Amino acid sequence: MDEAICAKPRDVMLIVEDSASDVRLIKECLRESGTLGEASVVDDGAAAMAFLRRQGAYADAPRPALILLDLNLPKMNGREVLAQVKSDADLKRIPVVILTSSDADEDVVTCYELGANCYVTKPIGLDEFARVIRSLAAFWLTVARLPEE
Repeated sequence: MDEAICAKPRDVMLIVEDSASDVRLIKECLRESGTLGEASVVDDGAAAMAFLRRQGAYADAPRPALILLDLNLPKMNGREVLAQVKSDADLKRIPVVILTSSDADEDVVTCYELGANCYVTKPIGLDEFARVIRSLAAFWLTVARLPEE
């Protein structure tokens, strides 16, 4: 694979997803495409905010270049996480890609109003899901210029 389209070592993605099978599939697709620099995973919204703010067990957490955020999470839902990220001066420049099963217009509108950088409904088929993940990674980690910390 051409090195110019691979993620740089500093590229850390935070995956906020409570479905272990979706996490496995996302990470496998990223590995196969060669775009995964490093991926950290948390499975609820409260843990996502602790990770991003480097609190408690996450004191040494790396700053992600990109956040993949599900909406339907325990403890704090994805909308609440998105609102907190985009209202925090230290975090608001991190791109947030909503990756969720919801295709409700109200969720799409709400997420963009809260500052989401992208909204993607999870495809149902395995092949289509893999294609979407590879496309997201190719764009956000290799094409788009992301802000430094």
